[in-house]
Amino acid sequence: MKIHGYIGILIIVFVKVTLIFQVQPFISWTTPTAWTGYILLVDAIIYRLKGQSLICHRPKKFLTLLPLSIVLWVIFELYNLHLVNWEYINLPGNMALRLFGYCWSFATIIPAIVLTSELLETLHLFDKARMKAVHVTRNALYFWIVIGLVFLIAPLLFRQSIAVYLFGLVWVGFILVLDPLNKIVGRPSLFGDLENGKLDTILSLMVAGYVCGLFWEFWNYWAHTKWIYTFPITQNIKYFEMPVVGFLGFGPFALELFGMYHFSVFLKRKAFREEIRLSEKVQNRYP
Repeated sequence: MKIHGYIGILIIVFVKVTLIFQVQPFISWTTPTAWTGYILLVDAIIYRLKGQSLICHRPKKFLTLLPLSIVLWVIFELYNLHLVNWEYINLPGNMALRLFGYCWSFATIIPAIVLTSELLETLHLFDKARMKAVHVTRNALYFWIVIGLVFLIAPLLFRQSIAVYLFGLVWVGFILVLDPLNKIVGRPSLFGDLENGKLDTILSLMVAGYVCGLFWEFWNYWAHTKWIYTFPITQNIKYFEMPVVGFLGFGPFALELFGMYHFSVFLKRKAFREEIRLSEKVQNRYP
């Protein structure tokens, strides 16, 4: 296994030891530290299994995922300002340290999902998972986009005491908006897979979401600086800090990140092509 895999193991062991003995300041950095170790370890396992991996062979893509992960998670944080489904406790008093912690933690989210999903695909767990092909019309795609927009807007139209119950709409809404758009513009999409009768990507993403959800909540529970959930549903039935009904959202969350990532790539490439076009236009005008 590549050396960064062993480094990942050491990081995870270090996190567990500091949690057992409650060693400060390390227990205030449990989440980003543990996930850094997890990402390094899973990437090295993938390399061991198939001879290539995200960090080793696609480092530019990996580095691109880090800021993108921060930006995309901030979208959910903005929703949470109104829904108030979770809050952070025992944060550093120093604002610079606090922002650093936010960025480090948020930057690990997409890489963790992507690598876990890739590991499941490498193990070929869902290669034979297929269904009858579904024909998806352009009108059907527009229909789901509209439904998704309704889901995303609705929680913002109600006062907080009602909106707090509508968190599920947010975790589904982005899928319904972005996946059809990805299909329309020719990016990888879940609708495209359904048209081909394929279920492997959908299943690997869903399972990756729940696997990461298990670890997110496990490490978060023991951490000193952490998040707690405030939405008022099944607070008496929890997986660590997470009420059980909320845990169901980790699978759709992974599908959502898939759609967000591919639509972001489309926007980036479109902006790049537009920049090239304008540059060529200026050169032709001023040879």
